Amino acid sequence: MNFSQDEILRGKLILKQAFDSPRVNLDTILLAAWVKIHSNNSHFLEIGCASGAISLILAMKFGGKFRITGLDIQQELVQLANQNLEANANSENNLSERVKFFHGDIRDRNIFMNTCFDAIVINPPYETIARSRTSKHESVTTARIDSTCSPVDIADAASRLLKSRGRLFTVFNAARLPEFVQAMTSRRIILKRLRFVHPKLDRNANIFLAEFIKDAGDGVIILPPLFVYGADGKYTPEVLDAYKLDGAI
Repeated sequence: MNFSQDEILRGKLILKQAFDSPRVNLDTILLAAWVKIHSNNSHFLEIGCASGAISLILAMKFGGKFRITGLDIQQELVQLANQNLEANANSENNLSERVKFFHGDIRDRNIFMNTCFDAIVINPPYETIARSRTSKHESVTTARIDSTCSPVDIADAASRLLKSRGRLFTVFNAARLPEFVQAMTSRRIILKRLRFVHPKLDRNANIFLAEFIKDAGDGVIILPPLFVYGADGKYTPEVLDAYKLDGAI
């Protein structure tokens, strides 16, 4: 397996990534910038942590007593995430005490205690088997196709693991928004904040960012669209802000 050593968020995070596994991309950065906390004592779960980028970004961003547990079904990615944790931890950021990575399957109902997390963050597989081709690399196929992590699987996990009023933050395929919302709503995980992301000013949205709350009432905030590229072909200022450690969208 071949690796690269990459600087993320303008060098704030040094990440070792395999070339034939899921890698940090714009969706990763946007999701990390989308997440909000309501207490610096929050305990998050990241489902599908891969090399650990989002978990590490959030722990560095929020600091304090913020804790996050990363879970992935691929053992080799969990090993990589732990290597990245060790490489970025120091006495100032206290990451080694606030970030943990584990191997496991979110469909396992005994993997964590019920209602033990304040929030879940997830960048799930975007496609179904019927709509996507498999890759010669199993790791990429697992990250791309939802056979082990479907919207229903995510909703089941959120229903079990979130505290009442706990939140779920996600980025997902815009074409599958109705399916995702239906799965969540059927388990009392209610959509509260939504933003569509468009590649360009004249293009349809291809992904969405969403925040759901367990046991919430009705009512959702639809934010203005986020455009990745402006008329000049360059990243828009808002996307550039997402690449800052304290960036928010």
